[in-house]
Amino acid sequence: MRNCVKSPVAALAFALVCALARPAFAQSEAAARYDTAREQEHRVTASPAAAADDFRFVVNKYWSIVRRYPNTGYADNALWQAGHLSMEAFRRFSEDRDKYRTIQLFQWLRDQYPHSPMAARANSELAQLSAPQAAATDTIIRAVHREVLPDVVRVTVELDREVPFSQERLANPTRVFFDLKGTRTVAPLQDAVLRYDADIVREIRLGRHPNSTTRIVIDLGQVERYSVFTLYEPYRIVIDCERASAVAPAVKVARMVPPVAPPVVVAETPIIKPTTPPVESSPGKPIAPAVNSGGKFSVARQLGLGVSRIVIDPGHGGRDPGAAAFAVSEAELVLDVALRLEKLLQQQPGIEVVLTRRADEYLGLEERTDIANRESADLFLSIHANASANATARGVETYFLNFALNRQAEAVAARENAASGKTMNSLPGIIKAITLNSKLNESRDFAALIQRSLVRGLAPSNNTLRDLGVKQAPFMVLIGAAMPSVLAEISFITNRQDARLLKSSAYRDKIAESLLAGVLKYQQTLKKVQTAALR
Repeated sequence: MRNCVKSPVAALAFALVCALARPAFAQSEAAARYDTAREQEHRVTASPAAAADDFRFVVNKYWSIVRRYPNTGYADNALWQAGHLSMEAFRRFSEDRDKYRTIQLFQWLRDQYPHSPMAARANSELAQLSAPQAAATDTIIRAVHREVLPDVVRVTVELDREVPFSQERLANPTRVFFDLKGTRTVAPLQDAVLRYDADIVREIRLGRHPNSTTRIVIDLGQVERYSVFTLYEPYRIVIDCERASAVAPAVKVARMVPPVAPPVVVAETPIIKPTTPPVESSPGKPIAPAVNSGGKFSVARQLGLGVSRIVIDPGHGGRDPGAAAFAVSEAELVLDVALRLEKLLQQQPGIEVVLTRRADEYLGLEERTDIANRESADLFLSIHANASANATARGVETYFLNFALNRQAEAVAARENAASGKTMNSLPGIIKAITLNSKLNESRDFAALIQRSLVRGLAPSNNTLRDLGVKQAPFMVLIGAAMPSVLAEISFITNRQDARLLKSSAYRDKIAESLLAGVLKYQQTLKKVQTAALR
């Protein structure tokens, strides 16, 4: 066979072509990878359910461009984008490794690409990151207000944007503290101690903790219970502290607590149980209802109302899919759970069930409320799945609307009306208006029982389940309903382990069974007919 020998000229020409083609190919490949990373960045930053690892994944995509194509015009841009994305991860999740990664990326951009137009800007970002506090990323706590109202003392923390926070109640002395991540206070509130002479909540303390966390401690001496909810424009965390029954308000305010921003009750909501002695009854005699969790008889209980028709509302649907993560869609999940719950409720005597939707279709919030009101529902249960930018967030929580009532003469009315055959929605218009207040009080009890049943029902199958308690937020669905209404967040779809459980048919059955138990337990706290044992 004849050997093919290339001439020196041909070899030189071939090497020259390769040398010229290599930069062009690298530039084209870097451009494609950069465009892909930018698209991924837009998706991550726009998603409220994105986790810290999602941000880091995209940062690594940018970094791979720098490593593989350091001499292209995209390397310095990739470093700039990666640095800002890592900074955003630090702002959202307050993990130091993201801050350190940001510093490394900007330093690399400054040192390796000194002629880049972004080098000077990277140096400016480094100067801010080297400051004692990352002022550019911190949310500002602008004010702390304390307001004495007829039923509660309200503490309002005003911030310039929404932040994640945690809370914990402590004893000896009784107090509650809130940790607000990624925040700092205005100068007058820095490490401040706010003291007040009148009424309850006489001291509020603010302090700085690691990782740009501000701790706010509120004195709970002579506070029977407290509740938390959030408001927007501007973002505020509101803590309502209820006086112990023996404590009279020191200051009277002419206006009432706005019902549009009702309070949140935390997980220590007392167990609902009768506080009155058992009633001696003859066969078939109606038994008076139990008191509410606050030891009172709501208007509904005074009038002897019961429950027969329940509207189940699977949240989202259609063009509003809700949260989605780990191949679980909130709209599909809650509809499936609602259909399972419907089957269980239909097996209970005397209960009618109406679903707001039975397919993947869109319904506005007002439409859902209209269905409940039009169907003359006695209860409204909206089912949702939670989502969080924090991938470790997990647990169940239940939301309701709350309103406090007086106790005088309620027990007498409850006993006298125990034999009433009417249900919650059968009142004439003027009495129905009165029961709107009752709706808020009953919603709290309904929420407490739903929450307790979810925790007890799911904990055996989920040993890391967290009881996030009973809370309040001004959901339009709950405000619009004319009957006791509750919104249950059955799990965090953005938690990998919870999402794996949510894919299981058996676990969905457990959720439906737990919701059923909560509905039945609530129904049992209302008036009922029992037959006394013959002697």
